[in-house]
Amino acid sequence: MISTVARRVFVPSRATTSSPCMQFVAQQTRQLSSLPPTGDSSEMKKAAQHQQQLQHRELHSTARREADAMPTSAAEPAKEEETQEMSWMAKRFLVTAEVSVSKIFPAGFGWQSASIVAENAGFQADSMAFAATTGFGDGLGVVMGHTAFYGAKKALVDSSINMKREAHIGVLLGSAAFCSGTAWQPLVDALQGANLSFTGVFAGTWVGCGTAFYLGLRGSRTV
Repeated sequence: MISTVARRVFVPSRATTSSPCMQFVAQQTRQLSSLPPTGDSSEMKKAAQHQQQLQHRELHSTARREADAMPTSAAEPAKEEETQEMSWMAKRFLVTAEVSVSKIFPAGFGWQSASIVAENAGFQADSMAFAATTGFGDGLGVVMGHTAFYGAKKALVDSSINMKREAHIGVLLGSAAFCSGTAWQPLVDALQGANLSFTGVFAGTWVGCGTAFYLGLRGSRTV
């Protein structure tokens, strides 16, 4: 009899189960039973949030590393090219300075000193003797300047310099300077006599002396 009463109390009939109220209760019960436990849900939420934070940090750090690397990689070729250009310019200036100190300045000093000697010897400025004397002073200045410069450079900077070779180069350049120095005064006199402007005299003298230097250098190498 007790079982019958319990069955009547706890086991609802079809009519009771089919009522709307009982259907709603059953549906809510099924939904609640399908949810995970409360403690597990909070742990899963914390793990998900932690994973999102890690992904966010990794994304930003990767973007920052790429942003830092891109300008560096792009700037490296430009920086290398700029360094090479500066090195090339420095070498060019160094060569120009060496030529000026070892040859151009001594050549001018030698030509001017020889002109004083020629004037004191009574040579006229438009004579061939004057031109040859000044040309000799020009060439001698180049030979002495070149040899002295590289001798000092060997003693102070570079001991591997072959002075025999440099002396030979000095003689070749001196021979060419003799030709250009000899041609200078006659060229100036001829161009001024043609009533050319300063620019015309300068250009003509520059071309004429340059040609004489080249021919003298070629001739000295042939000999």
